[in-house]
Amino acid sequence: MEENKELEIEKDEDAPANEPETKEAEASETEPAKPESSYNKKLMNDIIDIVESTFTTIFVIMMIFTYLLHPVNVKGKSMMPTLKDQDRILMTTVYFNLEYGDIVIVDNDMAYDLDANGEPVEVNIDGKQLKECIIKRIIATGGQTVDIRDGKVYIDGKEIDEPYVRSGAVTNPMSAFSNNYPITIPEGYYFVMGDNRQESSDSRHPDVGLIKKSQIYGKALVRYAPYSEFKFLFDTEDESAN
Repeated sequence: MEENKELEIEKDEDAPANEPETKEAEASETEPAKPESSYNKKLMNDIIDIVESTFTTIFVIMMIFTYLLHPVNVKGKSMMPTLKDQDRILMTTVYFNLEYGDIVIVDNDMAYDLDANGEPVEVNIDGKQLKECIIKRIIATGGQTVDIRDGKVYIDGKEIDEPYVRSGAVTNPMSAFSNNYPITIPEGYYFVMGDNRQESSDSRHPDVGLIKKSQIYGKALVRYAPYSEFKFLFDTEDESAN
């Protein structure tokens, strides 16, 4: 009888030790598989994120080209050799101070001459061929004095170096300002010329004259076409035309 009791005690001690293994096995057998809907939901969220990112990128690009950058098609030869007919450039409407050498796009809707006191006066050019957008280089700004003589340009009495103009090219004064050079540029106005001096209608021409700041659409940044002639248009006043 005593041997039977010992056996029963041993059986009771063994039972709790096996119980956790049984529970783990039961748990693994009853664990549910991940539903397929979770995968589909994640995929849909990824697609939505991609679509949102794409539309955001497109929107930013549209805003840049609407308010900051504008493509411009160059017409004519007045800026040769720096820019040629049918070149494509980008201009920016966001800039700070305009200065000598900057290439600008101008709405030539009105010409400005100087009266006897050196004050700007409007000249109506309705019906004139030059009432259009033009692209030129800034030569002088408000407060500076411009003189054109002997085929050369003088700013504040000093001849300026113009490597962007072909060697041997002559800068004639034309008939603006009744050819009464030197002239002092009023504040808020600019004196502009094309690099192709002998084939450019610019501030020397009575139908262009001085350029008012409000007439400037923007500043040229880069030539992007023809693609083989991609070129930044910063500091082109230092580049030689030869």
